[in-house]
Amino acid sequence: MDRDAALDRVAAVVDAVESETLPVPVREVWVYGDVALGLDPLDRLDVYVTKDILLRGDPDAAESFERSHGVKGVGKSVRAEWAREHPDLLRANANGYAAPEKCLAAHLLPDDEPVHLEVCNASFEDNVTQRLKGAVEREAYEQILDPRGVCLYADGQRSPDAMSKLRNGEFAFPTLSGALEMLGLEGDDAETAVEAMRAYRAEQTGPSVRGDVV
Repeated sequence: MDRDAALDRVAAVVDAVESETLPVPVREVWVYGDVALGLDPLDRLDVYVTKDILLRGDPDAAESFERSHGVKGVGKSVRAEWAREHPDLLRANANGYAAPEKCLAAHLLPDDEPVHLEVCNASFEDNVTQRLKGAVEREAYEQILDPRGVCLYADGQRSPDAMSKLRNGEFAFPTLSGALEMLGLEGDDAETAVEAMRAYRAEQTGPSVRGDVV
Protein backbone atom coordinates (compact mmCIF):
# COMPACT_ATOMS: atom_id res chain seq x y z
CA MET A 1 0.00 0.00 0.00
CA ASP A 2 1.37 3.39 -0.98
CA ARG A 3 2.25 5.37 2.14
CA ASP A 4 0.40 8.53 1.11
CA ALA A 5 -2.73 6.51 0.38
CA ALA A 6 -2.39 4.73 3.72
CA LEU A 7 -2.10 8.00 5.62
CA ASP A 8 -5.07 9.44 3.73
CA ARG A 9 -7.04 6.38 4.84
CA VAL A 10 -5.93 6.90 8.45
CA ALA A 11 -6.98 10.55 8.30
CA ALA A 12 -10.40 9.52 7.00
CA VAL A 13 -10.78 7.07 9.88
CA VAL A 14 -10.03 9.81 12.42
CA ASP A 15 -12.45 12.17 10.67
CA ALA A 16 -15.20 9.55 10.87
CA VAL A 17 -14.53 8.80 14.53
CA GLU A 18 -14.62 12.51 15.32
CA SER A 19 -17.75 13.45 13.39
CA GLU A 20 -19.93 10.45 12.52
CA THR A 21 -22.27 8.14 14.38
CA LEU A 22 -20.45 4.82 14.64
CA PRO A 23 -21.69 1.34 15.63
CA VAL A 24 -20.10 1.84 19.06
CA PRO A 25 -18.35 4.79 20.72
CA VAL A 26 -14.63 4.93 19.90
CA ARG A 27 -12.29 6.32 22.54
CA GLU A 28 -8.87 5.93 20.89
CA VAL A 29 -7.39 5.59 17.40
CA TRP A 30 -3.81 4.38 16.96
CA VAL A 31 -1.66 3.22 14.07
CA TYR A 32 1.22 0.83 14.63
CA GLY A 33 3.85 -1.21 12.87
CA ASP A 34 4.90 -0.35 9.31
CA VAL A 35 3.04 2.94 9.03
CA ALA A 36 4.40 4.20 12.35
CA LEU A 37 7.92 3.29 11.26
CA GLY A 38 7.70 5.38 8.10
CA LEU A 39 7.91 2.51 5.60
CA ASP A 40 6.87 3.11 2.00
CA PRO A 41 5.19 1.12 0.62
CA LEU A 42 3.45 -0.79 3.42
CA ASP A 43 2.60 -4.48 3.26
CA ARG A 44 -0.49 -3.64 5.28
CA LEU A 45 -1.85 -0.72 7.25
CA ASP A 46 -2.47 -1.55 10.93
CA VAL A 47 -5.11 0.49 12.77
CA TYR A 48 -6.12 0.06 16.41
CA VAL A 49 -9.31 1.45 17.94
CA THR A 50 -10.46 1.34 21.54
CA LYS A 51 -14.23 1.03 21.76
CA ASP A 52 -16.58 1.67 24.65
CA ILE A 53 -19.37 -0.71 25.62
CA LEU A 54 -22.91 0.55 25.15
CA LEU A 55 -24.48 1.29 28.51
CA ARG A 56 -28.15 1.42 27.55
CA GLY A 57 -29.92 -1.25 25.54
CA ASP A 58 -32.80 -0.94 23.08
CA PRO A 59 -34.84 -4.18 23.25
CA ASP A 60 -37.35 -2.96 20.65
CA ALA A 61 -34.56 -2.46 18.13
CA ALA A 62 -33.11 -5.87 18.96
CA GLU A 63 -36.39 -7.61 18.17
CA SER A 64 -36.96 -5.55 15.04
CA PHE A 65 -33.55 -6.21 13.49
CA GLU A 66 -33.64 -9.88 14.40
CA ARG A 67 -36.91 -10.16 12.46
CA SER A 68 -35.85 -8.02 9.49
CA HIS A 69 -32.15 -8.87 9.14
CA GLY A 70 -31.67 -12.04 11.14
CA VAL A 71 -29.11 -10.28 13.32
CA LYS A 72 -29.39 -10.38 17.10
CA GLY A 73 -28.16 -7.80 19.59
CA VAL A 74 -28.80 -4.55 17.73
CA GLY A 75 -29.26 -1.90 20.39
CA LYS A 76 -27.16 -3.97 22.80
CA SER A 77 -23.79 -4.62 21.16
CA VAL A 78 -24.12 -1.93 18.47
CA ARG A 79 -26.12 1.28 18.39
CA ALA A 80 -29.68 0.99 17.10
CA GLU A 81 -29.39 4.52 15.68
CA TRP A 82 -26.39 3.50 13.60
CA ALA A 83 -28.03 0.29 12.41
CA ARG A 84 -31.11 2.19 11.24
CA GLU A 85 -28.90 4.62 9.28
CA HIS A 86 -26.59 1.92 7.87
CA PRO A 87 -28.45 -1.41 7.67
CA ASP A 88 -26.20 -2.41 4.76
CA LEU A 89 -23.14 -2.21 7.04
CA LEU A 90 -24.57 -4.42 9.77
CA ARG A 91 -22.35 -7.46 10.33
CA ALA A 92 -22.81 -10.47 12.61
CA ASN A 93 -20.54 -13.05 14.20
CA ALA A 94 -20.87 -16.80 13.78
CA ASN A 95 -23.59 -16.90 16.44
CA GLY A 96 -25.73 -14.36 14.65
CA TYR A 97 -25.07 -11.45 17.02
CA ALA A 98 -24.10 -7.99 15.81
CA ALA A 99 -20.28 -7.86 15.92
CA PRO A 100 -18.97 -4.40 16.87
CA GLU A 101 -15.52 -4.98 15.33
CA LYS A 102 -16.96 -6.13 11.99
CA CYS A 103 -19.46 -3.28 11.93
CA LEU A 104 -16.68 -0.77 12.62
CA ALA A 105 -14.57 -2.24 9.83
CA ALA A 106 -17.50 -2.05 7.42
CA HIS A 107 -18.12 1.59 8.35
CA LEU A 108 -14.55 2.87 8.54
CA LEU A 109 -12.73 0.95 5.83
CA PRO A 110 -13.24 -0.16 2.22
CA ASP A 111 -13.20 -3.89 1.68
CA ASP A 112 -10.53 -3.88 -1.03
CA GLU A 113 -7.52 -2.37 0.76
CA PRO A 114 -4.81 -4.19 2.76
CA VAL A 115 -5.83 -2.80 6.14
CA HIS A 116 -5.95 -4.68 9.44
CA LEU A 117 -8.26 -3.28 12.13
CA GLU A 118 -7.79 -4.23 15.78
CA VAL A 119 -10.77 -3.44 18.01
CA CYS A 120 -10.61 -3.77 21.78
CA ASN A 121 -12.25 -2.35 24.90
CA ALA A 122 -8.79 -1.64 26.36
CA SER A 123 -6.37 1.10 25.38
CA PHE A 124 -3.57 0.26 22.95
CA GLU A 125 -0.88 0.42 25.64
CA ASP A 126 -2.82 -1.81 28.05
CA ASN A 127 -3.60 -4.33 25.34
CA VAL A 128 0.01 -4.48 24.18
CA THR A 129 0.98 -5.53 27.71
CA GLN A 130 -1.85 -8.05 28.09
CA ARG A 131 -1.31 -9.60 24.67
CA LEU A 132 2.41 -9.97 25.35
CA LYS A 133 1.76 -11.66 28.69
CA GLY A 134 -0.78 -14.06 27.20
CA ALA A 135 1.39 -14.86 24.18
CA VAL A 136 4.40 -15.67 26.36
CA GLU A 137 2.34 -17.92 28.64
CA ARG A 138 0.94 -19.85 25.66
CA GLU A 139 4.14 -19.61 23.58
CA ALA A 140 1.96 -18.09 20.85
CA TYR A 141 4.36 -15.31 19.98
CA GLU A 142 2.64 -14.54 16.68
CA GLN A 143 -0.25 -13.05 18.69
CA ILE A 144 1.90 -10.26 20.15
CA LEU A 145 0.80 -6.77 19.21
CA ASP A 146 3.60 -4.61 17.79
CA PRO A 147 4.10 -2.00 20.54
CA ARG A 148 5.48 0.68 18.22
CA GLY A 149 2.37 2.80 17.84
CA VAL A 150 1.23 6.40 17.40
CA CYS A 151 -1.92 7.79 19.05
CA LEU A 152 -3.97 9.98 16.70
CA TYR A 153 -7.16 10.43 18.73
CA ALA A 154 -8.05 9.93 22.39
CA ASP A 155 -11.02 10.80 24.61
CA GLY A 156 -12.63 13.15 22.12
CA GLN A 157 -9.44 14.98 21.15
CA ARG A 158 -7.44 14.71 17.94
CA SER A 159 -3.69 14.89 18.36
CA PRO A 160 -2.58 18.30 17.05
CA ASP A 161 0.64 17.08 15.45
CA ALA A 162 0.69 13.25 15.24
CA MET A 163 -0.59 13.10 11.66
CA SER A 164 1.87 15.67 10.35
CA LYS A 165 4.72 13.85 12.11
CA LEU A 166 3.57 10.59 10.52
CA ARG A 167 3.54 12.19 7.08
CA ASN A 168 7.01 13.61 7.65
CA GLY A 169 8.41 10.39 9.13
CA GLU A 170 9.45 12.12 12.33
CA PHE A 171 8.77 9.28 14.79
CA ALA A 172 11.74 7.24 15.93
CA PHE A 173 11.23 3.72 17.28
CA PRO A 174 13.57 0.91 18.35
CA THR A 175 13.76 -2.36 16.48
CA LEU A 176 10.91 -4.77 17.19
CA SER A 177 13.15 -6.96 19.34
CA GLY A 178 14.35 -3.88 21.20
CA ALA A 179 10.78 -2.75 21.80
CA LEU A 180 9.84 -6.19 23.15
CA GLU A 181 12.87 -6.20 25.43
CA MET A 182 11.77 -2.82 26.81
CA LEU A 183 8.51 -4.54 27.77
CA GLY A 184 10.39 -7.21 29.70
CA LEU A 185 10.97 -9.98 27.16
CA GLU A 186 14.43 -11.51 27.44
CA GLY A 187 16.85 -11.27 24.51
CA ASP A 188 16.51 -14.80 23.06
CA ASP A 189 12.75 -14.84 23.64
CA ALA A 190 12.46 -11.45 21.98
CA GLU A 191 14.24 -12.72 18.87
CA THR A 192 12.03 -15.83 18.81
CA ALA A 193 8.96 -13.62 19.12
CA VAL A 194 10.11 -11.38 16.26
CA GLU A 195 10.59 -14.36 13.95
CA ALA A 196 7.13 -15.71 14.81
CA MET A 197 5.49 -12.31 14.34
CA ARG A 198 7.15 -11.78 10.96
CA ALA A 199 6.26 -15.26 9.72
CA TYR A 200 2.64 -14.78 10.80
CA ARG A 201 2.42 -11.34 9.22
CA ALA A 202 3.83 -12.62 5.93
CA GLU A 203 0.86 -15.00 5.71
CA GLN A 204 -1.72 -12.22 6.16
CA THR A 205 -3.05 -10.52 3.05
CA GLY A 206 -5.87 -8.17 2.20
CA PRO A 207 -8.29 -6.60 4.69
CA SER A 208 -8.90 -8.17 8.10
CA VAL A 209 -10.42 -7.32 11.46
CA ARG A 210 -9.90 -8.71 14.96
CA GLY A 211 -12.03 -8.10 18.02
CA ASP A 212 -10.50 -8.50 21.46
CA VAL A 213 -11.70 -8.14 25.05
CA VAL A 214 -9.28 -7.49 27.92
